[in-house]
Formats: sequence, structure tokens, C-alpha cells
Amino acid sequence: MSKKKNKVVTIYDIANQLNYSPSTISRALKNHKSIGKDTTKQIQETAKKLGYRPNSLAASLRNNRSNNIGILIARINRPFISSLISGVENSARAAGYNVLISQSDDNYKNEVANAKALYDSRVCGIVASLSMETKNVDHFKQFIEQDIPVVFVDRVPSDLNSYRVIIDNYSAAYKATEHLIQQGCKRIAHFAGAQHLNVYKLRKNGYIDALKAHDIAPDKDLLIYMNTLSFEEGKEATSKLLNMKNPPDGIFSSNDTAAVSAIMQAKEKGVKIPDELAVIGFNDDPLASIVEPALSTISHPAMKMGELSTKRILEHADKEMEKGVSEITILDTEVIIRASSQRIK
Repeated sequence: MSKKKNKVVTIYDIANQLNYSPSTISRALKNHKSIGKDTTKQIQETAKKLGYRPNSLAASLRNNRSNNIGILIARINRPFISSLISGVENSARAAGYNVLISQSDDNYKNEVANAKALYDSRVCGIVASLSMETKNVDHFKQFIEQDIPVVFVDRVPSDLNSYRVIIDNYSAAYKATEHLIQQGCKRIAHFAGAQHLNVYKLRKNGYIDALKAHDIAPDKDLLIYMNTLSFEEGKEATSKLLNMKNPPDGIFSSNDTAAVSAIMQAKEKGVKIPDELAVIGFNDDPLASIVEPALSTISHPAMKMGELSTKRILEHADKEMEKGVSEITILDTEVIIRASSQRIK
């Protein structure tokens, strides 16, 4: 015999039990000031006892908006992204909002599908960091056209009116490269990400300009383009670089993952870090301080970026901002010097 499903409790069930009107029940459950404190307490306690759950889907259908904030990111297992999500979630929860998270796995088609799913869920705003493959951002226009705020973080589009929370990637890369030069490096390789994404293009430009400013001619053979800046790509690139007739004496990587793999590969080949090869990464992921020697890197305030992104979404609703608003928030970074690059003490 199959089990009978539990009955869904509605405000009408609570109204019948307490002999109040459904409208009174509804207002009391929302802590409306028109309902007395004692009545509100009685209704809420009865609702809890009966197992009542508010129908947020019905509410979102009525209002054409929910109290859910969507997060659309590339890979949830990256420390930067995890910290970003924590920042969004902490701020959202404090304001009484929920968070819906989806990841694209750095795949454009997945990102388009996820954006549609979040839109159909009637999110009240979205925090997004583009996938490595994304060149067309038309799938975000559906949000903007309906005045649903979109806040892009880190990997941001350059041709869409939206909120953007970023760091000065050019300046950070310049400082990272200059640090290696100050340690005596003269042949510095760069692990570059996808160049259609502004974040990686700016990091490459900062690297090149720092070399030129110190009278070091950029060498195209030392500029390594990667698809995802993965551990495997970093390992393969480092092996090729170290097998060159004139190998590099420094590596600036656009993320920590590829930088850590460079250290490990160099150590396997008997190359001394940092004496023969100085390495600096980007993001200050937890693994940067675990690897031996510890990785020098660039701080990336992911948690704060998440908090500010949520703030922008909530402010947009409160201030009734105009459609298509464009606003950029730029956060500071710093060079974190550790043993992987520090030759001069």
C-alpha cells in the first residue's frame, strides 16, 4: 500500500482553525503592523505547529520577482569563486534574500542555459563572472530589459551597460612583473588567459608595459596563452619553457593554479625556486601558502567583491534606478611577497 502524501498546509487551513480571515493570516505571517502583536504571535505559532510553508513561487508569480539573487559563475571549485559566493550569500542572507547558484564549467552554452534558468526563476538580481568561452553576452540583455540588475565581477564584458565590480588588473600585473624585475629577473614568461576577456588582456598589457618600462624587450616565445589556466596547462607550459635553449628566470602567471604547477614542475626538473626561477601568481588562493616554497601572488578581494555586488542589487531595487545603468567599482590589490620570488631580502 502506498503512503499517503502529507497535505500542503495553506493560509486557509490556519484561518479555519483560528477563525480569522485569510487576509488577516497573510498579514500576520508577514509581520504587518496592522495586526496586533498577540494575534501575530498566535497565528505564527499555529502556522509553525501545522507545518505551514510560504509559497514563494506563488508570490514571485504575483510580483514577477522573487527574493532570490542568482549567481552565475564559471567554476565553483576555484577558491576565488568560493569566496565570492560567500560574500554574496552573507550579505543576501542578512537582508532576507536567498541565493541560487549555477556554474558554467567555463562553457558558453552552459552559461546561456543557466542564465535562462535564473531568468525563468524570476531572480531579483544576478551576480555573474563570465566563462572563458564567452564572447557574446546577449543572454544577459533579458535581465537588463526587465530592469533586473546584473553585476559582473572579475571577468566582465566591455560592451554592456551594467554594474561591474573589478580590480585594476593592468596595475596589478604591472606591479607583479616589476617585482620580478626588482629581484633580478630579465627573462620573464607570462601565463596569459583568454584574450577576449578583458581581465586577462589587461594583465598581459600590464606585464608587457612593465618590461618595456625597464628596457626589457618582450619575447613572444615567453608569452604562453592558455584556455583555462589549469594545473595541467601550467605544468605543460613550464616543461616547454625550461627545455628552451635560453629558459626564463621568472614566471608571472595570471592565476595561482598554473603558478603552483610551475613551481612543482620546476622542482621535478631540479630547478631552484626562486634562485633560478622566480614565480608569482594571481588571486592569493589558499594553495599559494601551502606549496613549498610559498607562492608570491596578488591579493584579490573576492569576499568584498561579493558583498559589494549584493549591495548594488539591493540598492538598485531601493532607489528604483533607471534601466541600463552602468557603474564600475574598482577595488585595490597588493603584491604579496613570499619565498617563490624573493631573491633580495
